[in-house]
Amino acid sequence: MLSIGEKFPKFKVKATVGIENLDSAFADIDNDTYKGKWLLVFFYPKDFTFVCPTEIKGFGDLNQQFLDRDCQVLAASTDSEFVHLAWRKDHKDLRDLPFPMLADIKKDLTSALGILSEDGVAQRATFLVDPDGIIRFVYVTDGSVGRNPQEVLRVLDALQTDELCPCNWNQGESTLKVA
Repeated sequence: MLSIGEKFPKFKVKATVGIENLDSAFADIDNDTYKGKWLLVFFYPKDFTFVCPTEIKGFGDLNQQFLDRDCQVLAASTDSEFVHLAWRKDHKDLRDLPFPMLADIKKDLTSALGILSEDGVAQRATFLVDPDGIIRFVYVTDGSVGRNPQEVLRVLDALQTDELCPCNWNQGESTLKVA
């Protein structure tokens, strides 16, 4: 699995970006789409499951706070953009999702990241990528355990200080000074 300090892989995938009109429901997204921004790319195993929508909604609820920090949120799985669309239409918590859902159907991105499980689905993995395309945070949980989106936001805040941040540090608190 790729880790901190490594370059996030090059990618180009279809994404589901809306549900209202089939002509505007999909877009191509690649490394340059959000050039110069932080990226939060979180992978989940499958559409139409139980833990995944709770996480997706959790990140959706914090989307504006990520945007306020110049960070684009991207959800991703190995399902197709059409399955993403059907799920978003079907699940009330996903209908107004404010960020794209990447469709890594060829499994190139999940393979390059080293998060493709033996059963062919993405692991529950989270990556914070800086504006230079460098992975600065990786968070992976068992498929049965949902992530904490607030913790990912807290870590982004800490990374953006470019200073030493103690355990449980939160935005606005003092950072550590080297003596």
